[in-house]
Amino acid sequence: MILFFYNLALLASLVAAAPWWLWRMASTHKYREGLIERLGRVPRRLGSVAAQAGDRPVIWLHAVSVGEVLAVTRLVRSLGSALPAHQVVISTTTRTGQALARERFESNRVFYCPLDLPWAVRAYLNTLRPGLLILAETEFWPNLLHGCFRRAIPVVVVNARISNRSWPRYLRLRRLWRRLLSRLSLVLAQSQTDAGRLLQLGCQPDRVSVAGNLKFDVCVAQESEATRLLKPLSAVLRFVVAGSTLDGEESALIEAWPRLLAADPRLVLILAPRHPERFGAVAALLDQSRIRWRRRSDWPIDSSSAPSDSVGALGPGAIVLLDTIGELASVYSLASVAFVGGSLVPAGGHNPLEPAQFAVPIAMGPHYANFAAITDSLRARDALRIAEKAELAATLIELLQDRAAAKAMGARAREVFEQQAGATERCIEAIRLVLAASSSPGRAT
Repeated sequence: MILFFYNLALLASLVAAAPWWLWRMASTHKYREGLIERLGRVPRRLGSVAAQAGDRPVIWLHAVSVGEVLAVTRLVRSLGSALPAHQVVISTTTRTGQALARERFESNRVFYCPLDLPWAVRAYLNTLRPGLLILAETEFWPNLLHGCFRRAIPVVVVNARISNRSWPRYLRLRRLWRRLLSRLSLVLAQSQTDAGRLLQLGCQPDRVSVAGNLKFDVCVAQESEATRLLKPLSAVLRFVVAGSTLDGEESALIEAWPRLLAADPRLVLILAPRHPERFGAVAALLDQSRIRWRRRSDWPIDSSSAPSDSVGALGPGAIVLLDTIGELASVYSLASVAFVGGSLVPAGGHNPLEPAQFAVPIAMGPHYANFAAITDSLRARDALRIAEKAELAATLIELLQDRAAAKAMGARAREVFEQQAGATERCIEAIRLVLAASSSPGRAT
């Protein structure tokens, strides 16, 4: 009955919002991309993958956006080697997540997750016939979960978390969640706090455990092309890498840039906005600043040319707009200091582990609720600096000038990264047990 009212409310919301969505689809490409797939038309390539799997059961893994795709990258690859008798397919919700997933995995097994409409979910479940659904973090969709339960498909949640911001909303709807979450086969939480919250929402106590954060297992698999091109210049230049920045942060960094250059004239700023749709707006800011800058996408792709030829006259004081997807994590390896964005403005922050794995000293703003556990682990070891917007320039200058202290700070960040690793292996072992139980006769769901 609760599911009936959920679908009724969902349908009413879709009808009410239809004019807005039609306008957005007409004016913005990102709202049109993948729409037919989301509405239930299974792409032909995915049907071919399912057909070719034959006797190999399909594991469907869903990761919402870029952050989740990065977090599960190692897990997906480990599943392929640990469970060779299974075929793994990956869905995402956002366009940027889709682009990164297609880059990191075989593109023919990456697709947009259907909207949580009964017919759309049914079409994908009928085509894929998955033996297991894996959800990254807490991407709970009632129709998707109900469709799996009706087909006795086990559902595993990895890297499960419920943020402080979303916790009140989950509590208000706990009557809906209790009926669904009580039937999950396994929930692997990031922390004890997350596990406790999931138990309050109705997960079965014997099916919830703490496996740790998969984002501690994020390792860059290979050097990006941008890193290859910039690395030769690191002998004479020092890079400040500002990653995953949001509106208001780029202007703060541009404003602070003259002070940083006065402290060290050999600096180059690599500015990587979080959302591709903002590349043009950030380019306009750079134009207005009259600072010498270049787009990463303008560098010619010519394997026969030397890296220094490709990046052109990238001298001290310049800014590079990293307007590409999937290169930031590797570029962090070049940083003398890294700023992790989404944290100067109240947006919850982004993942400081990407620079931490390279022993890079890190600065962030005070808004990091989305990565509180990770950030607090780094702060506890004095492996990260928190700075308000007015203090950002001074904090970055301190890290750039005191090289010995910055190097020690980066080393501590790397130690935290290594000490917290291992969530992937724990997830793989738990998934093995779920699959074994699901294949045994008379199992309970």
